[in-house]
Amino acid sequence: MAGTSAEKRQRQNLKRRMHNRATRSTVRNAQKKFLLAVKNSDTDEAQKAFQNVEKLIDTAARKGIFHKNMAARTKSRMRKKLNALMVQ
Repeated sequence: MAGTSAEKRQRQNLKRRMHNRATRSTVRNAQKKFLLAVKNSDTDEAQKAFQNVEKLIDTAARKGIFHKNMAARTKSRMRKKLNALMVQ
């Protein structure tokens, strides 16, 4: 016997929620890697990490996992930290 549309929606929501959580977790881990590189004054590693985080954040924002303004604000703050590190 077939399930109801509510049950199907519940399955879809669970799958989507798990995917979104994994994406957010990946972004957070990449941000931590960037901040650690900045803290250690490792400019090369910080630049690589920033490029990676920027790509991940843009992708998440495009998919609606992050709000576009939140993504822009986060990238801006990270860019400021990277620029401050480069000036030193």
